[in-house]
Amino acid sequence: MMWTWLSIMNPHRYAFGFAYGAPLAAAAAGCTLLGLLVTKDKESPFRGPPVYWLVAFMVWITASWLMGLDPEGDYDQWVKVMKIFFMVVVALMLLRTKQHVIALAWVAAGSLALLGAKGGAFTVATGGNYRVWGPPGSFIHDNNEFALSLVMTIPLLRFLQIQLRAAWQRHLLTVLMLLCAAAALGTQSRGGFLAIMAMSLVLWWRGNNRALGGILILTVGFALVAFMPDTWSDRMNTISEYEQDGSAMGRISAWWTAFGIGKDYLFGVGFDAARPELFAKYSPLPDYIHAAHSIYFQVLGNHGFVGLFLFCAIFVSTFLQAGKLRKECRAVPHAKWCHDLGGMVQVSLVGYAAGGAFLSLAYFDLPYNIMILVVVSRVWVRRRGWETDPQPERGWFAIPGAGALHPTNSDTTGALVQRTAGRE
Repeated sequence: MMWTWLSIMNPHRYAFGFAYGAPLAAAAAGCTLLGLLVTKDKESPFRGPPVYWLVAFMVWITASWLMGLDPEGDYDQWVKVMKIFFMVVVALMLLRTKQHVIALAWVAAGSLALLGAKGGAFTVATGGNYRVWGPPGSFIHDNNEFALSLVMTIPLLRFLQIQLRAAWQRHLLTVLMLLCAAAALGTQSRGGFLAIMAMSLVLWWRGNNRALGGILILTVGFALVAFMPDTWSDRMNTISEYEQDGSAMGRISAWWTAFGIGKDYLFGVGFDAARPELFAKYSPLPDYIHAAHSIYFQVLGNHGFVGLFLFCAIFVSTFLQAGKLRKECRAVPHAKWCHDLGGMVQVSLVGYAAGGAFLSLAYFDLPYNIMILVVVSRVWVRRRGWETDPQPERGWFAIPGAGALHPTNSDTTGALVQRTAGRE
């Protein structure tokens, strides 16, 4: 949890002096690995299809790095990415209970929600006249990446809200979600705006009362958009006028280059595809040398078509596994939270898929943490975790939303879960 908090929120980037560049995440990872060596409470990480795809992707990007144009220059980026993936595997070895899943959801979503609350309050206070940025020196420092991370956080906050019982806690989460939405708009990211629209459409379609849900979504959406200044509207309007926008043309140039790389380089060119010689060879706009600003073309240029296939397979399989949670746990009383998680994870992944088409965020921790939530929850359901989990902590150490466990021997519930396990 400490590693997740530091790697997603980067709180030390808001400090100064020694603390700003201190290897805090490395220290947290070292403590976690030390604990992993001595604890008996660990399992094999290979617990679902997304994990197999992730490991295959790790192997492929390593080969891509070694076969790339500049292995020495790309070494630091390879190490950075592999640290993230390695800690994902470690998490899959250590997390197994409902409390673990809820705690990880709180840490991952809460870290970004705090940043979103700060950014949302800033947007409201300044009338949206200034852009909101993420933590300096992090994956999400850029306004576009920060917007997408906040959009993905909103469904996770909704999942956590559903698990809460106290009215004040639920109202607090509502405020956090609204502030995250305001902060996402305050980034003035066009990709983030498209992600919000895609996510809102899925939420509306999934709602029990589409008429009321549609009115609520439109009301909140219009209120937020109406609050933004004319400069924000002018920037969003450039979505349909991309030919006159240098940033958009740079993206198109980078996408053509990535496609050309994919055709000619089986392993891609490594972690840096924004090279003048590559744009001169593949792009119809060679003067527009630009980062891909798309998770798909970013991976395509870096690791070729095979790498792109493996990357997409991770999240397609996660989406499908989340769908199974949503479908199969609806009628299991003690696994109802898994139904809620599956639905909100799918909404979050739709936002990632839509917004990611225009943003370079292929290696950020949050989507892979979402994968962890789904994989661990699926295992929890198959082994009837409500019967085997220890009772949750109480008082100061209680995890909000974890709830009390009440073992059951219901024949109906047991038969349903046995059928679920049989399909695996």
